[in-house]
Order: sequence, then C-alpha cells, then structure tokens
Amino acid sequence: MKIPYGISNFKALREEKYLYIDKTKYIETIENLNSKYVFFIRPRRFGKSLFLSTLEHYYDINSANFFQELFGSLYIGKNKTELKNSYLVLKLNFSALDTSSREKLERSFKLTVVDEILGFLFNYQSIIQNAEEIKKRIERTDDLKSVLLTLLKAVKQADKKIYLIIDEYDHFANDIIAMGDSVFYKDVIRATGFVRDFYEAVKIGTETVIDRIFITGISPVMLDDLTSGFNMASNLTLDVNLNEMLGFTEKEVKDIVANCDIEKLMKSSNINMEKNDLMHELKKNYNGYLFNKKAKHRIYNPDMILYFFDQWGKSDKYPEKLIDDNVKTDYGRLNRLMINEENRTKLEEIIEHGGVVAKIITRFSFDNMNDEDNFISLLFYMGLLTNDSIIYGETKLGIPNYVTKEIFWEYFNKKLRKEHSLRHSTEELAKAIWQAGIHGEITPFIDFISTNVLKKLSNRDLIQFDEKYIKMIILSYLVMSNVFRPNSEKEIENGYIDLYLEKDLRTPEAEYEWLLELKYLKKSEEKQIERAKIEGLKQLKRYANSSEFQGKKNLKKALIIFSGKSDYVIVEE
Repeated sequence: MKIPYGISNFKALREEKYLYIDKTKYIETIENLNSKYVFFIRPRRFGKSLFLSTLEHYYDINSANFFQELFGSLYIGKNKTELKNSYLVLKLNFSALDTSSREKLERSFKLTVVDEILGFLFNYQSIIQNAEEIKKRIERTDDLKSVLLTLLKAVKQADKKIYLIIDEYDHFANDIIAMGDSVFYKDVIRATGFVRDFYEAVKIGTETVIDRIFITGISPVMLDDLTSGFNMASNLTLDVNLNEMLGFTEKEVKDIVANCDIEKLMKSSNINMEKNDLMHELKKNYNGYLFNKKAKHRIYNPDMILYFFDQWGKSDKYPEKLIDDNVKTDYGRLNRLMINEENRTKLEEIIEHGGVVAKIITRFSFDNMNDEDNFISLLFYMGLLTNDSIIYGETKLGIPNYVTKEIFWEYFNKKLRKEHSLRHSTEELAKAIWQAGIHGEITPFIDFISTNVLKKLSNRDLIQFDEKYIKMIILSYLVMSNVFRPNSEKEIENGYIDLYLEKDLRTPEAEYEWLLELKYLKKSEEKQIERAKIEGLKQLKRYANSSEFQGKKNLKKALIIFSGKSDYVIVEE
C-alpha cells in the first residue's frame, strides 16, 4: 500500500494510486440536505482538507474530463448526482494567516482572498469574459468587500454558479483567543471588522451566484460573532448521519490491516502478533471518537492511523512514536487555553476522573470562553473529549483513546514540574521503569516518585492529597517511557484496577506486567496501615482472578501504601 500520510490533494492521491478510503457517499448525503450552506467542524488532522479537495474535484466544471479516472470506481462515480461538475469552485484556506498584529492579520487575510480570486479567474478564463480586465480591476481595489462583489458580478454575467469552500475558517481566531486578546478579536470580527465584512459579502453573494457553501474548522467560536453578518449556514457538526463522514470506521481500518504483511512486521520487530492483535492495539490507541451520542459507530483518528502505517512502511518496525510530533504540537494549544484557574482546575478533574458530565454547546463567543460548559465543549471539538455514556440522562464526555490520554498526562506532568520546580535525572527515571518491566522490581520506580516528587511537594499540597492524585503523578511519569502502557481504573468483571501496567509492544524485552493497588494515609492515620494492607491485598487477589489475567505469565501484583509525603510501604502479593 502507498500510505497517503499528509496528502490532502484528492486528484494527486487518486492519480498516484495511494490508499483511499471511500467517503464519497457523503457527497450525495450533503447534496440532498435541505440546506445548501453547510458548517461542519472536526478536530485538527481529521481528514477535513482531503474531503474538501474531494468536493472541489467532484463539483468543478473543469474536472469533467477526468471524472471517470478520479471517481469511476468510487461510490459517487456509480451514483452520480445532478450537480456533478456543474460549478465554478472558489476555495479559500485561512490556516496560514499572520496574527502577530491586527494590521498584519488584515493584510494576510485580504491577500489570501485576493490571491485565490485571481487564481479562480485564471482557472475559468475561458468561461468568464474579460477575465484579464477583471483581474487588473481587483488588483487595484483595496476594499475586500468590493473585490468579492466584483467577482460575483463577473460570474453572474457568465451565467454560472459558485461552490464556495472555506477551510480552517477559525484558525486565526483560535490563535487570537489563545493570546487572550479580546480587543484584537472583537476589532477584526465584530462590528465593522474586515472578517465580518467578508462574510457579509458572501451572504450577499448567496442571493445571486453563490449557490453552495461548505465551511470547516475546529470550533464554533466565531458563529455567534458572525450571526448577523452570516446567519444562514446549517451547523451539521453533530448530525448523526455525518458522524462517520470523516475518520475511519472499524471496518475501514480492518480493510487496511487485511492488506498488511503482519508476518514481516513480526519478523523485523521481534513481536508476536496476529491481525486481531494489531486491530486490538489500533483500537486502544486511536479509536473512540463519537460526535453524536446516538451514532452507531465510533471513529478512528485517520491521521494517527495513517501515521502508524506510514512509519511502519518506512522503517519495517513497529513505530516507536504512536503519533506525529506535529500532532502533539497542535494539541499543545491545550496549554494556551488554560487562561484561568477555573479551567486549570476543571482540566485536572477531567484527568483524574477520565472524563466529565457536561453539555455540548453548539455555538459560543469569545466573551464567554471562561464558562465551564464552553471550555469543556471546546475540548470536545478539539478531539480531546468525546461522547462516552449517559449518566442520569446527562452526557458523560470521556477521553477517547490511549494517545489522547498521553497528551493529558504529559500536560499534567509539565505543569507539576513547573509549579514545584521539580528536577530529575532522565536516566534514573528510565532505569527505574526498566527495572519494573525487565526485572520485575517495582520498588526503584516507587522510590523515584517518592524521592523526586512527593517529598518535594509543599505541606499545603497535602490538603487535597489522595490516591487519585498520586495515581495521576505516577501515570504522568510512566508515559515518559515505552516500557509500559499504563491503564488507569481498568474495568474488569471483579472491579476497577487502580493501575494496570501492561507491556508496551514497543519494548519487546519487557517481561513483567503489574497490577497496582494504591492507598494513601495521612500521618495521623498511620495506625490504620494493617487494615489497609488486608483490604488492599484482598482487592489485588480479586482483580488477579479476573478472566482477562488467567494464563498471563509474569503478572506481578503489589499494594503500595503512601503515608504523608515521605513514607511508603510496598507489599507484593
């Protein structure tokens, strides 16, 4: 297989015979909707740009001659709609705008629009009369609204219709929000701001030649602020019928795996695995997204799946990194969203409990970003939370998969080290985790946590100390190594395990796995230690008897009782 990691040009992907997961049935679905103007958002790197490129080539009048080559073998090629190849397509991408100042943003915004319009006139010069003259007129015009209206008039004279596609509509707005600059934001988007002017011109265009619009981004943050200037788009982000439009279903991932040479991977990586085992790994790492709580199927992150197979193909080894560093950089925006203590506290609560009960807000503005429901909703739109379950009639949002949990744990670890000025030897940490996985010795790692973290926390921190907080600390340090894949509160038939340290396939040398039960006693409660031992060992025994662990070799069990911030006891069962 040729893996199209990072390729978002549909024509190039098809012509060069890359893997393509057919999503073209949704072209038909969207076309049959009541609304012609669609607003649809998904997390970063979730296949939006490729889908927009697919729309572009399907509807572009200039693509008619190679329709069969691009779409003939796909669903939409066999189920053509009346509107195929019937539009002049104007495609805008606002991902690369300069947000360093209001002036630079306005200049780059206008330049992006004008450049795309000039390219549009070049592409359709055989259709639009006097295209060269119109180009010169546009180049002499400073007012963006006038530029767009000039184009609309030219298309109307040609008796044609426009399909407008806007990618990353909110990219620059999210940057400004992350800066916390409300004046900057309001100045460009509200009242007489140039962004509002642009969308007002688009709205005017829908009365004449702009027949269809498809807008994508990662959040609905600008919807409220653009309402009067652009209030006709239907927000279909949570539409149950479009839940699987972007991302990969279980069946689609299975189809990819079916074409993989698993034996080659096993041989080169010294890993004992079959195709079902690989699916299990992929599901834990990358699956879990459910954008409508009533949808039937959870979705895999497509970028992460393609990255995995791309790395595998390049190195012939099981990928050392589960996600691209660029993706982690994207999610690094999480740090910039912590604009107040309430958000930081709520995020720690989410990490501690693995989720939160909340309502998804479908539109909100900069003014109420500090509102708890809006903050949690933004995490949902970013792909850091997803629909998990229904509790007492309310929606619980959970962390979708293991790699997303890693992002949360790494955030917590960085915050912990920064706030408490914690320093440690990377080699010492690596060695301690290695000893637990390779030699079956858990004491060096627990001693590392006690010496380098717990003892250095202030007495004030101990006020809210409990098992869950210690567990968060342990998890945040374990993810720095590829020896274990830690599972928190893993559900089995006999209860919930505090920590299950599962062997990570990236370290085939690891022989041991661990079931850990954590207890915390305040200094004043030290007399209860024997009682805690009896209770903890009973829990460990019950967990170990679960069917999932029957027949597992080298599964070790340990009860760890922390007392205050300096003492601990380890009892191996």
